[in-house]
Amino acid sequence: MYFQVSQTIASWYNTKIQTVDMQLLLIALPFGLIGLFMALGCARAITISSLGEDIATGLGQKTQTTRILAMLAVVLLTGTSVALVGKIAFVGLIIPHIVRMLVGVDYRFIIPCSLAVGAVFLSACDLISRYLNFPFETPIGVVTAFIGIPFFLYLIRTKGGSSNA
Repeated sequence: MYFQVSQTIASWYNTKIQTVDMQLLLIALPFGLIGLFMALGCARAITISSLGEDIATGLGQKTQTTRILAMLAVVLLTGTSVALVGKIAFVGLIIPHIVRMLVGVDYRFIIPCSLAVGAVFLSACDLISRYLNFPFETPIGVVTAFIGIPFFLYLIRTKGGSSNA
């Protein structure tokens, strides 16, 4: 109680963006940048891999290397965001699907556009969470879930589990 650890844990668990610690941001920033550059560097290979393993191998793609580098990029980016603001449900799940519908299937465009659209989406959800139950603040995860669950139901209804989602 002396160090107010319970307050820190509660703010991390409830995902309040304004509680981001500047020292933690400076520590996490290099990992996030490495993950971002890795993702952008793998974008063309990921697009080729999305055509199928046989086609990618036939085009000279090293699919195992691509998978490992892509997973490492995802781990770095996800770890950075969770370390900074806590768990934010659905942002990393719905934004790439929305962006893919807008810009097509080329990951050279999906990755940077997902970055921008995700930032705008999370800022809007943060704003909504502050005024939804004023003067109290609703956790951002609740707001993203109100948007994310219907979107996933829409995807299930229209795409039905096909791989071209």
